[in-house]
Amino acid sequence: MSLILNFPIQQVPTAINRDLISRYNLSGPRYTSYPTALQFRDDFTVADYQDALARLKPETPLSLYLHMPFCATLCYYCACNKIVTKDRSKSGTYIEYLKREIALHAKTLGRKPKVKQMHWGGGTPTFLSHPEMAAVVKTLHQHFDFAPRDEGEYAIEIDPRSIQSDTLAFLASLGFNRISLGVQDFDERVQRAVNRIQSFEQTEQAVLQSRANGFRSLNIDLIYGLPFQTEESFRHTLERVLELNPDRLSIFNYAHLPTHFKPQQAIPTYALPSPEEKLRIMEYTVGFLTRSGYAHIGMDHFAKPDDELAIAQREGKLQRNFQGYSTHGDCELLSLGVSAISQISDSYFQNVKDLDSYYAMLDQHKLPLWRGVKLDEDDRIRRAVIMQLICHFHLEFAKIESGFGIVFRDYFKRELERLQEFVDDGLLLVHDEGMEVTPLGRLLIRNICTTFDRYLSDMAEGRFSRLI
Repeated sequence: MSLILNFPIQQVPTAINRDLISRYNLSGPRYTSYPTALQFRDDFTVADYQDALARLKPETPLSLYLHMPFCATLCYYCACNKIVTKDRSKSGTYIEYLKREIALHAKTLGRKPKVKQMHWGGGTPTFLSHPEMAAVVKTLHQHFDFAPRDEGEYAIEIDPRSIQSDTLAFLASLGFNRISLGVQDFDERVQRAVNRIQSFEQTEQAVLQSRANGFRSLNIDLIYGLPFQTEESFRHTLERVLELNPDRLSIFNYAHLPTHFKPQQAIPTYALPSPEEKLRIMEYTVGFLTRSGYAHIGMDHFAKPDDELAIAQREGKLQRNFQGYSTHGDCELLSLGVSAISQISDSYFQNVKDLDSYYAMLDQHKLPLWRGVKLDEDDRIRRAVIMQLICHFHLEFAKIESGFGIVFRDYFKRELERLQEFVDDGLLLVHDEGMEVTPLGRLLIRNICTTFDRYLSDMAEGRFSRLI
């Protein structure tokens, strides 16, 4: 049985075969990194971090990520590292330690590097008071050289339920020029089931304020697969969202893993949409947004054609990291705060995940590193292949061969044999010079990428979300 779609051929398939999708509905990574965080080792040391910095060219710009873990209320679906509290004083202590970490990294870097991109996530960054946010920005500017606001990309996630009337103006004064709003769903029954009550009017007010204060890009986050969602209910949410005219949309597939994320145990399993209903939601979403003029960047991201994300993809500069699809592929990622993950040179490293350990290490004037991994040559080759496919949906063998001194068909002989299943199912085209992901294959790109993942067989079932 097929679901007939009327999408532009360059974007999405003309037909989705439900049996095919069901067969490929396996667990797998989202590939915000390769290798994934499951390969991080706790014997990764400060010396390894310093070695990564030593291999960083002085002219290489940075992208900064700051993790603000606090939330005033608990959203049951959330799998982020967060601390739910009504005690606003806790963020003041955290900010003092975050400033220490910033200074320690700057000391280790030994210079004042250029920053072209920054993102504050969480948790809820707007949990912080205005003086606390200003203190962090002041410390950052003391230690890093930020590109001007009209050149750099400086984004912050906000919860429209937790902002004051002057918050957006204040954030603009700090230099932020991009904003991401958490919405998830406007259906009241869904909101009650996940403990996130947020009116359309609250969200609209935040959008209007952001535009009035000169934010040049607006992203809205939605989630499909939440309890009580249906194709019809999500259609209404999408229609309301487009009234707000966002520049980007992130529409994530909800991963129900209650054994790993305790808050999800509060979500009634019986209320979750079936895989077939999720497929209908996904089908409608991709079609509706592409017909409405948005480019399907890949997986869970959509953007207007003139947005920098869509431009970066067209120009071959799109990258994928721990923040999802991102512009500024020339930047290395330095992440700050509890649990934050960085990517410098050919190393990934992560901070400790709990506040007590984070504070204790900084009290000893130590960087709060917990674990990481240094990529070997095979990791680098496979990362290049996976990231090219997941960002651009095509691959030229010659570019990988010239970049790493290999013969692609020899190096990946077994992988090319396994890819034949995707070719037979119409998901992939393989020719003498490379491979091209078909429109249908774009919806299953994670599955295609797993073919090149040498670690996947060692990963326990249930550690990753399913495609649908």
